[in-house]
Amino acid sequence: MTEALMFSIVIFVLAIFLGVELISKVPPLLHTPLMSGSNAISGITLVGSLIAAGEGHGGLSVYLGTIAVIFATINVVGGFLVTDRMLGMFKKDKKTESKTGTP
Repeated sequence: MTEALMFSIVIFVLAIFLGVELISKVPPLLHTPLMSGSNAISGITLVGSLIAAGEGHGGLSVYLGTIAVIFATINVVGGFLVTDRMLGMFKKDKKTESKTGTP
């Protein structure tokens, strides 16, 4: 195993550990707002995976980049859908507004 590959594996394992620790410390009430904020990070991941897939350095990088594009797109779209649903929960119902007389 090369030194660069070993370094990459160590960074990957540390990122997994840090992610699990951070997510487990967040109260459930804050998960949805934090997910909407993480859509920007997923957008950056999407741009990086597009670059990896489009550079064409080799067959493996194109396939892995394409898979990364698919997963990052699913993550971004899903995050926006959940955020939209969350924001919809805070909108006032038009039927309720007309009954109470408040604008």
